[in-house]
Amino acid sequence: MYRLGVACMSHDHVWGELQHWQQLGNVQIVAGGDDDPELLERLRREFGVTRLYPSYQEMIAQEELDIIQAAGGNNEGADIVEAAAARGLHVVSEKPMASTLAIAERMKRAAEQAGTYLMINWPTAWSPHWQELERRVLAGDIGEIRYVRYRSAHNGPIAIGCSPQFVRDLTTPEINGAGALMDYCCYGADLAARLLGLPGSVTGMRGYFGTEPAYAASDDNAIIVAQYPHAFAVCEASWTQVVGYAETNPLVYGSEGSIGIWNNQILLQKPGRQPEILTPPPTASPRRSAPEYLLYCIENQVPVEGFCSPQVSRDAQEILEAGLRSADTGRTMTLPLNR
Repeated sequence: MYRLGVACMSHDHVWGELQHWQQLGNVQIVAGGDDDPELLERLRREFGVTRLYPSYQEMIAQEELDIIQAAGGNNEGADIVEAAAARGLHVVSEKPMASTLAIAERMKRAAEQAGTYLMINWPTAWSPHWQELERRVLAGDIGEIRYVRYRSAHNGPIAIGCSPQFVRDLTTPEINGAGALMDYCCYGADLAARLLGLPGSVTGMRGYFGTEPAYAASDDNAIIVAQYPHAFAVCEASWTQVVGYAETNPLVYGSEGSIGIWNNQILLQKPGRQPEILTPPPTASPRRSAPEYLLYCIENQVPVEGFCSPQVSRDAQEILEAGLRSADTGRTMTLPLNR
């Protein structure tokens, strides 16, 4: 039986992830640590956890654990992973990897040095549509990639009912790293990093276009364009989109066709053929959730691969940081950064 501890709970994704952990027959959620009594009480009320601590540091020091579910602010990831790695504990942390590239690299380094597992949970990784798109693109079904785009958007974290704690994190640049740029361009950055790796240069733009004052300290709309030797990747983010998506999203064009997700189906186009509408197969074990996949990797001693790997997530963080620097300076950034 694996013993799970929850380190911070301000990231709203944590509650759905704890349900996934509960569904596994060989995991017990034994403890939680957070400085917010309201979040600790929710963990007790909804998941029956009674071993509660006013900090994750105290929890890690006092409990016998195997795995940490980390769900704090983007700026807390390295501190949590380092504390866990020092005790030989594996960590799954919510997307994006961090608020800065330096923090992401600390996370990756701590796990590598300790020989522990680190997984960054991208919810898109468990979508059958994203899995099928990834499989077909990497198999060469549309030839060499020329263009990748993903827009992630809604009407803002307050409008969609995020918790006050999550809204605080998302709208505080020191915690989040930016606003919508970090919260939602991250999905496009992770897709680009998975399919194309690190680009040679990145140009970013961000702005505050809405009427919600809480977003004014950072940004509520952003675009990042990454340039590769033979491709562009576009990462879009918005907290002011009041309707659903109006087109295929995500979308990948290649030298021999295109593929994208639309209306819960996959649209595949090839030259000289009628467009194909594909229904992807359901997700299968062990890639139905982050908890299931992390346990699979631990038990089979295989690395975390794909969207959720530390390397892909770290590269996505570099794209994000380059986009943020570009937006704030008005200059295109050359990668790699800091070298």
